[in-house]
Amino acid sequence: MIDVEYRWPAASRAWLDLPDDVRADMVAAGARAWREVFDGRATYNERWRLARPPVMDETSFSVLNAVSDRLAQLIFEACRRRAGTAGDLRRLLGVARGETRLLDDDEPLTEALLEAFRPDVLFSDGVPRFVEYNIDSSLGGAFDADTTVRRFVEVYRRHGLTDRIRLEAAPSAVDRRFAAIRDGLALPAGARVAMLLDFDAEYPGLDDPERFIRVLAPVVERAAALGLDLVIAPVSQLTLDARSRLIARGAPVDAVFRLFVPNRVTPSAGVDALETALGVGTVPMWLSTAAWLIANKTAFAWLWDDADGLPAGDRDLVHRHVPQTWMLTVDLLDRAVAEQRDLVAKPADGSAGADVLIGRECDVDVWRAGVRRAAERGGFILQRYVRADDVPLDFVNIETGETVSADVPYSIAPYLFGREPAGACIRTGFPGCDGVLNLARGVLLSGLLLVD
Repeated sequence: MIDVEYRWPAASRAWLDLPDDVRADMVAAGARAWREVFDGRATYNERWRLARPPVMDETSFSVLNAVSDRLAQLIFEACRRRAGTAGDLRRLLGVARGETRLLDDDEPLTEALLEAFRPDVLFSDGVPRFVEYNIDSSLGGAFDADTTVRRFVEVYRRHGLTDRIRLEAAPSAVDRRFAAIRDGLALPAGARVAMLLDFDAEYPGLDDPERFIRVLAPVVERAAALGLDLVIAPVSQLTLDARSRLIARGAPVDAVFRLFVPNRVTPSAGVDALETALGVGTVPMWLSTAAWLIANKTAFAWLWDDADGLPAGDRDLVHRHVPQTWMLTVDLLDRAVAEQRDLVAKPADGSAGADVLIGRECDVDVWRAGVRRAAERGGFILQRYVRADDVPLDFVNIETGETVSADVPYSIAPYLFGREPAGACIRTGFPGCDGVLNLARGVLLSGLLLVD
């Protein structure tokens, strides 16, 4: 049972509770080692790096994961009350046939679709608010989050800090995901699994596929430790043999792990080959693209529509942790205009902040015109604005080596694979940043450091 009234400590509490001398030594050691910690990690920021990772106490992290898991279940159930198959849900969401690639309309909606999810969470007035849910196999950031926090811990170990106080990286998202793939698909030891990427997508480093694949060599090693023979392959280069088996990097594969978004993947003969292999059943995929439909933000509006009919504990969980959400229709335009400063308009199937309107950051006329266009077009939600608490963090200026402390916005995105906690990806602002936390704006990525 989740304690709905859990008293969340301030986001800065776990850090400030550490001894002053330990904190000073952690920042100094991290600032000196920033090149080592962030080598090969994805960012567009050319000025700042974190001098230390964000810190959370183990109890709060455990409760956060429990809330994450329950809300994912409630989102799934809101969809399942309205649709029995992927096709039913696709039509209900207004998604055109073929827009979500690799989708089987006849697939029943089952809890197997919750094998991988990562909510986006903002702490507001000390309480975690779940503003989006990413439910799919294509959850980015896991390798970067794992790597940065483990490198920080290694730096602390070399400086004797882990002998003075317990400092641990959160559970590995990379390891837990491979365990979920192995167990979810019941793969035998040594199974050859293709991790498929769309190298024509926009993400730092994808412009050089071979270098990107070399950087991911530690991921291949972690997969091997968990019994999988992982091959990293561009989805565009997949082919079929005479028996319709899927060929990646010159040989058949036993399964595929999709690390691209199904409604934005670049069309190619390789995607067509994958679709054929899935259709004839010669290869299983983790996960089905039906999971992407469950992640549609329309489900947030359904969850709020259903909340008062849920058991009291679930109702209170939704009301406390999910900002109120509606489908943006013409009937809601008067409310949207009147409550502009307290609302955000988002495309229900969008990601990375594209086409999002934040009421308090818009001119009145821009907001009025934007929400009208969104309402008339359809496929947008209206959500209560969540003001993110700032958290004190320490940064190193990579041009001068100067260390700077600043209160910045941040978000935490806990991973759950196979319904098991698997660390978190932290996105933080930086000195002088605006409030939008995405890679294109120079946001910094890190994993999470846990303390007693």
